[in-house]
Amino acid sequence: MCGIVGYVGPQKPSTKPLDVVLEGLGRLEYRGYDSAGVALAAPELDSIAQAKKSGKLVNLKEELAARPLAQATAAIGHTRWATHGGPSDVNAHPHLALDGKLAVIHNGIIENFFHIRRELEEQGVTFTSETDTEAAAHLLGIEYQKSGDLTEAMRNVARQLHGTFTLLAVHADHPDTVVGARHDSPLVVGIGDGENFLGSDVAAFIAHTREALELGQDEIVTITPDAVHVINFDGETVEPKHYTVDWDAAAAEKGGYWSFMAKEIDDQPQAVADTLLGRTNEKGDLVLDDLRIDESVLRTIDKIIVIACGTAAYAGHVAKYAIEHWCRIPVEVELAHEFRYRDPIVTPRTLVVAISQSGETMDTLMAVRHAQEQGAKVISIVNTHGSTIPRESDAVLYTHAGPEVAVASTKAFVSQIAAAYLLGLYFAQLRGNKFRDEIQAILAELRDMPAKITETLNRSGRVKEIARWMADTSSVLFLGRHVGYPIALEGALKLKELAYIHAEGFAAGELKHGPIALIEPGQPVFVIVPSPRGRDSLHSKVISNIQEIRARGARTLAIAEDGDTQVEAFADEVFWVPQCPTLMSPLLTIIPLQIFAAELAHAKGLDVDQPRNLAKSVTVE
Repeated sequence: MCGIVGYVGPQKPSTKPLDVVLEGLGRLEYRGYDSAGVALAAPELDSIAQAKKSGKLVNLKEELAARPLAQATAAIGHTRWATHGGPSDVNAHPHLALDGKLAVIHNGIIENFFHIRRELEEQGVTFTSETDTEAAAHLLGIEYQKSGDLTEAMRNVARQLHGTFTLLAVHADHPDTVVGARHDSPLVVGIGDGENFLGSDVAAFIAHTREALELGQDEIVTITPDAVHVINFDGETVEPKHYTVDWDAAAAEKGGYWSFMAKEIDDQPQAVADTLLGRTNEKGDLVLDDLRIDESVLRTIDKIIVIACGTAAYAGHVAKYAIEHWCRIPVEVELAHEFRYRDPIVTPRTLVVAISQSGETMDTLMAVRHAQEQGAKVISIVNTHGSTIPRESDAVLYTHAGPEVAVASTKAFVSQIAAAYLLGLYFAQLRGNKFRDEIQAILAELRDMPAKITETLNRSGRVKEIARWMADTSSVLFLGRHVGYPIALEGALKLKELAYIHAEGFAAGELKHGPIALIEPGQPVFVIVPSPRGRDSLHSKVISNIQEIRARGARTLAIAEDGDTQVEAFADEVFWVPQCPTLMSPLLTIIPLQIFAAELAHAKGLDVDQPRNLAKSVTVE
């Protein structure tokens, strides 16, 4: 949620600070927002120049066209997701203090803002908005008046705030400086030549530099055109970790597709292939990206808990089937936002696997910290380098899916599943559950999956056609068994997210225990059919489910593997996927459901990339 961009540098024909910030905000639109604003500082200005508007970024650009701001040397920009106070011009960021000489933008929630606001009002400070951010802005102004040092003032303010926050500030008296602070909210630094950048993530500045610095928890960063200085909240100098972003600006563009989501669906073969790439050492053994746990400790693990939210949680459900089958370790899957509030049983022999595309999901981060307080080790599966969750984990598997801009996740989901397979095989290797040749054979099958995903994508014409025909549908149900069950849940979630219609996923075995009451003539039902090879009992049971609902008038749309001659006789429509091992089938069966949801929403004229009320990264609890 919320996008933050900061820039300091000279006025050049190719890089005006305002243009850099607006471009960065455009690349952060995927995070979700309801208003946008900018603040500029320059030597010629006695106060901050600012503009802000509710609604989409285009509204702000229209405001700037009608009322141009002065040229600048430092700029900050913000896209807001309303928490305290509704989406409006006055509640949009930035917020000013010191009679307009200081501007602040903020991502997160300041939990003690009411107490701060009340104290400031008692001192005669006048507030113009309903936001928690304005309290931080005025507090920063008071601290600056004490020291005359913007960095020191930010440090003192950060120590007084409770909650989650990233703050950026500019002051008219320091037109070559932007100061930021982060606590439980993302902020990264981009390193340029005579210019430097700040952003909620690297997408904010990827068009200008791929060199970045990780900021740790509770750190203050000060950027000028030629320097980056980082201290912690105690005032001690910190050396941030440098890294190079492994994708460029072109990867975050639509590339001729009608939506980012359509592009990202087609990106999935490459995303899975990249996730699998380079995972073995010179001996052919699987390795993790950044392992800070002694292998002797991992061999003692007697329970694994997967924590995640939304789509990532469904990837975790798929992981459960694979890890338990290959490793014989019991696996639980927990919604991260419920985990620490139910007093979970966690011991030093528990391994927590945290799954998050952004690495900044606040519910998951808090669950990670709770698990570590109980003595558990944490391995994270994350797509975003430099984010908080992998930095605080004991090991990490990066998915290497590249930037995912559409709010509804697609390629991140299949990459998370692929990474979970690698983790399961790593444990099978470590604990001796499988011989090396067995693991190598499974890896070979896994490496065949990108080509099979491509084949599934190439067969999508009929799915798109059916989706367009069903644009007026008001309800769709999804059934699955075994690894098909979490795919049914994910298929329903995609349709809810994108098309805003009733959609539910069920374990097919539950059908007669209640959900069959929903079946009426014409009710569309997607059924993920298990392979007839190897699990005959499950296949025959799901075929029976299809017959039961079809007898009651349902319109059955089956997803089945090539060669399944039985399903054709009972389903109204079959979407075929290539044959593959049962545990790997989610990488294929989810594809038609993603395409269906996107095409149906598109046919309804909805914004597929930015569904209403949703944000890409949920960075507050």
